[in-house]
Amino acid sequence: MFNNLSKTPASELETRIARLQQELSTNGLDGALILQNSDLFYFSGTIQQANLYIPAEGKAILAARKSFRRAEAESALEKVVPLESPKQLPDIIRENGLPLPKRLGLELDVLPVNLFRQYERIFGGTELVDVSPAVRMIRSVKSAYEVEIIRQAAAKADQVAAHAAKVLKPGMTELEAAGLVEAHARKLGHQGIIRMRLWGNELFYGHLLAGPSGAVPSYLASPTGGQAANPAVAQGAGMAVIQPDQPIVLDYVFAYQGYLADHTRIFCPGRVPDDLAKAHDAILNIQARLKNEARSGAVAGEIYDLALSLAAEYGLEENFMGVGPRRIRFVGHGVGLELDEFPFLAKGQRLVLKENMVIALEPKLIFPGKGVVGIENTHLVTSTGLEQLTKFEEQIVCLDY
Repeated sequence: MFNNLSKTPASELETRIARLQQELSTNGLDGALILQNSDLFYFSGTIQQANLYIPAEGKAILAARKSFRRAEAESALEKVVPLESPKQLPDIIRENGLPLPKRLGLELDVLPVNLFRQYERIFGGTELVDVSPAVRMIRSVKSAYEVEIIRQAAAKADQVAAHAAKVLKPGMTELEAAGLVEAHARKLGHQGIIRMRLWGNELFYGHLLAGPSGAVPSYLASPTGGQAANPAVAQGAGMAVIQPDQPIVLDYVFAYQGYLADHTRIFCPGRVPDDLAKAHDAILNIQARLKNEARSGAVAGEIYDLALSLAAEYGLEENFMGVGPRRIRFVGHGVGLELDEFPFLAKGQRLVLKENMVIALEPKLIFPGKGVVGIENTHLVTSTGLEQLTKFEEQIVCLDY
């Protein structure tokens, strides 16, 4: 009845849970209750409506409400039990031979206040503390299993860019062009949903923006914005018409089997203006330097500082990652099940890079009234630098029409 072709192996889940249990013990927590979709999928292999209780010692318990049968089929966990109400959780914990926690971890970076209060009542007398930093750090270092799926997503992102080169034409609106590109992504197995952790941030495939539209800012934590279809969306493709000799930025995410690969390329019907072409070449040089420096042991914030100083050497600091005081203060971000995972190559970040983190490196330049140039690739952190996973042509792709 249920499609389990991509079922997360039990060994994966066991390793992930063991890493969290070690963090729980180190921080004096008796257990963690995992509720958020991405975290729930990471530790249980399903996003069915469920509560995942992970004790500091012992077997995890997945208590699923809707659909229990689907959760049971999708998750490789040993203990999957039905749940009618979260009020049953203390009884379920005791029935499985575990003591009730005195200190319980919750994902307080994303948990709504009303739900927090509900669990306060359910676990009366239990201290509820934030476990999200530990969860996010565990998720930031990918297993070989995860890396392989991200490699597949990256290859499919390259295929989407190749298809865009065939279908983008002057006279199309951004939305029309986006529909053609996104339809091809679906044919390749794009799951449609792109998850972001930051409250209020959301994304539909990505941004396809033509000429000046690419330089229109938005609320999103991204250097690009776009005119959008309407103010209710306020980002991405709109009714701007693709014109000859203007750069088209294709900043798309491929989401496959839960995992993401982030990817930006620049296309141009005709010939891009010389100043933008020169700026794009500078960005490729900056990317090459950053790929060498962003190795395991490097400090995330220092990679951003280097990027900014390199942009200044080219005289491009005023356009780097945005324009004006609200420019984005990062040059890369972790990707995995979510688009905004640890680490952030951002101003002031002291987090140290580790092998097998996956980073989208995205040095970009914004030119109001003209458009966007730059690059974004998904990379694997190694001891010698970044291994690039997305490999489509990085020069501006000139389109025949």
